[in-house]
Amino acid sequence: MALKLLKRLFARDEGRAALAPLYAALVAEARTPIWYLDGKVADTIDGRFEMVSALTALAILRLDAEGEPGKLPSVLLTETFVDDMDGQLRQEGVGDIVVGKHIGKMMAALGGRIEAYGAGLNGGDLESALVRNLYRTEHPGEAALGFTAQRLNAFWMRLRGLPLDALLAGKLA
Repeated sequence: MALKLLKRLFARDEGRAALAPLYAALVAEARTPIWYLDGKVADTIDGRFEMVSALTALAILRLDAEGEPGKLPSVLLTETFVDDMDGQLRQEGVGDIVVGKHIGKMMAALGGRIEAYGAGLNGGDLESALVRNLYRTEHPGEAALGFTAQRLNAFWMRLRGLPLDALLAGKLA
């Protein structure tokens, strides 16, 4: 019984490792200065978290759109996000006792972003979702908001046009 559990745990780690190229590409995109300069996303820990969350949410939406073939990669990408955020919190000096609470809030935030941005990109009000989430209710101005909405929509269109194997390999361009 214990051996089965260990095999499952190690198999999941291998699966997460396979998502490393995609997650690295998402983080690299989130670190692109244009989001912070032209889009006026706050260049803070919270702002960077929001950018990574936004792009990860879009990638999860894209994987979910694959149906069954995207199901496990979607879960593993979410786990990769959690692992990264856990490491980031610890690096910032957050202690073991409260890391779990922070991770719970981050998971809830990611789930909310998936829902809000998914609705916004599929005919809903993306700009309101961005103000509420990415900008934390601080309207960045029409030019910055329009820029970010357009760029996020273009990123979404790129993700939608990628074959699954290219997406998983992190080939987002």
